[in-house]
Amino acid sequence: MFQRLTTFFRSKPTAPAALPELDAKYALGTLLVRVAQADSAYLFEEIEQIDRTLAEWNDLNPVEAAKMRAMCERLAQTITDDAELAGLIRNHVDYAHRLEAVQALWRVARSDGITDAREQALVDLVETHLGIERTDSEDARLASVIP
Repeated sequence: MFQRLTTFFRSKPTAPAALPELDAKYALGTLLVRVAQADSAYLFEEIEQIDRTLAEWNDLNPVEAAKMRAMCERLAQTITDDAELAGLIRNHVDYAHRLEAVQALWRVARSDGITDAREQALVDLVETHLGIERTDSEDARLASVIP
């Protein structure tokens, strides 16, 4: 047993998996994470909402969605330009789906029961870079209420 313990502590840590190539689906996942983290309180309710969104939009099971979220969390640490992420989505996703993305961002922001000004500012910035019309933005905000 002692030998197993010493072997365990002497073994080199495995290198983390390489980050995926940034595409529209990872850009959206990364923005969902960034909105959840914007208020410096990354809560279970927000994580759960992100996983649900990723699972639904990418036809993933819960474990696959959690793994994708983990990658998006790593991307959120390395990519600092929210406008770049939104631009990637805007260039590859039609307007109706961009509007759904805004609803998803609002659901994450509201999932913990508190919409912080920093979360709201980030969603507003992303909406602008996604090219969402003001009236559609207001409708998306209203449609994002979590039952």
